[in-house]
Amino acid sequence: MTGLNLALVGATGAVGTVMIDIINARENIWGEIRLIASARSAGKEIMVHGKPHKVVALSEEAFEGIDIAMFDVPDEVSEVWAPIAASKGVVAIDNSAAFRMNPSVPLVVPEVNPEMARSRPLGIIANPNCTTLTMMAALGALHRKWTLTELVVSSYQAVSGAGAVGIDQLSKETKLLAENPEAGLTTSGVREHLEAAGAMDSSPWAHPIALNVIPAAGSFKDGGHTSEELKVRNESRKILGISDLKVSATCVRVPVQVSHSLAVHATFKEKITDIQVRRELEEQPTIIVLDDPANNVYPTPEQVAGQDPTFVGRIRQAEDFENTIDLFVVGDNLKKGAALNTYEIAELIAEELA
Repeated sequence: MTGLNLALVGATGAVGTVMIDIINARENIWGEIRLIASARSAGKEIMVHGKPHKVVALSEEAFEGIDIAMFDVPDEVSEVWAPIAASKGVVAIDNSAAFRMNPSVPLVVPEVNPEMARSRPLGIIANPNCTTLTMMAALGALHRKWTLTELVVSSYQAVSGAGAVGIDQLSKETKLLAENPEAGLTTSGVREHLEAAGAMDSSPWAHPIALNVIPAAGSFKDGGHTSEELKVRNESRKILGISDLKVSATCVRVPVQVSHSLAVHATFKEKITDIQVRRELEEQPTIIVLDDPANNVYPTPEQVAGQDPTFVGRIRQAEDFENTIDLFVVGDNLKKGAALNTYEIAELIAEELA
């Protein structure tokens, strides 16, 4: 036990709930664990390491005596409260997008750039976007040996990336379409059936997600890119320390509940083979290689959901491109893509401060 005190801000939210599961599954190294949420959740009791912990309301006083605070809250909440926590000497680890591209805030993946966590002039460390995180353990390992120069990524992102409303929408649409299996056989049949039932009225998407894919994850920005695509480009550059990395990303929402999948086309400065890549990735402690396509062995979201590691398969040389490797990466977007990486940063800081 370090004797350091840990706070979880947003303890009753979707990612916060996953975070508590992670805390309960790992060794208790903390002197105190304090659960913080909005005033409406204050007083709720949650079991942590076999003991009931009462949720306290978010306030300046809630950070008294805390050493490390993990923030699993919306951007606008982090923007206000992470600096307040930092002003009290707390190391704030933020899972929102509020500080990721701030040059004074390190963007950390412990397997890739742990040294960056030691330089935190604002007292804040940012956790990357779940899409970027899905491929970072693999790309970080490969970049260390062969120097990454170009990256083309297509993501297939689970509806949980849009929060609980995304999971609810997919469930609602799926149930309605099960009642009319022929709806998807005609032009606009799915939309017409869902609209007639009122299922599209509160959807987070402009199009049906069941029996469909939507090539627009995030909001559209200048140049026709989405916010998710820009995050993949900008965050990859910052995490890997390659300011001029060439990146092209297309982010797609798919009818999967949990786990993001990425088709990665990576070009390196040095000569590289699929055999070398497979061997290197198999040596990484947080990566599991599932790569025997002749026997239908490769990662899928269904296999990966609920698990900590990153899963990699379909490793092959892109024969028409020099020094280029294609691979397929899958990770649970609620665990490694959010809560787990945040907690691993907290463990890293605890080791530093102990």
